[in-house]
Amino acid sequence: MMSDYILLMISAIFVNNILLMQYLGNCPFLGTSKSMDTAVGMAMAVVFVLVLAGAITWVTEAILLKPFELEYLRTMAFILVIATLVQFVEMFLKKSIPALYAGLGIFLPLITTNCAVLGACFINIKEEYGFIQALVASFSYAAGFGLALILFAGIRERILLARVPKPLQDTAIGLVTAGMFSLAFFGFKGMA
Repeated sequence: MMSDYILLMISAIFVNNILLMQYLGNCPFLGTSKSMDTAVGMAMAVVFVLVLAGAITWVTEAILLKPFELEYLRTMAFILVIATLVQFVEMFLKKSIPALYAGLGIFLPLITTNCAVLGACFINIKEEYGFIQALVASFSYAAGFGLALILFAGIRERILLARVPKPLQDTAIGLVTAGMFSLAFFGFKGMA
């Protein structure tokens, strides 16, 4: 039983990384990975939002949508849950850590429409995970997102010190690097 959860975690973090293998959540990945501080802050915010969103959307699906045959409202209900959670995170960061709040800028409210968060919630439902499995999967997808974001931020900080040809500067070198980074994670595909 415990080995199933460990396998689920390894699969979600490395093999089926929500960001690098399914390529969901590209906007905050490229936008907040320019400095390590904002990358770590975004990773923590995504972990908080995704774990709670995974739990609440699972409960919403099991108690409200499925019994009353309202599955066609799934997208709207899930976005409402995610938007509410992001508002709580935004209010908390604004009061507690204003420097991080300013550093994340527009990317914090974009968690609401972050397809990685919504995608993970849909994957939990599609795979028919139980509640604990949905929590483990949600945390693992968020941890994989955070791992990729923090590693990529470290690489991008190093790129700032390198001489990059003019046509490849900024976003272009970020996309090229993200592609190579994704290929590196593709090596885990045979594990599960």
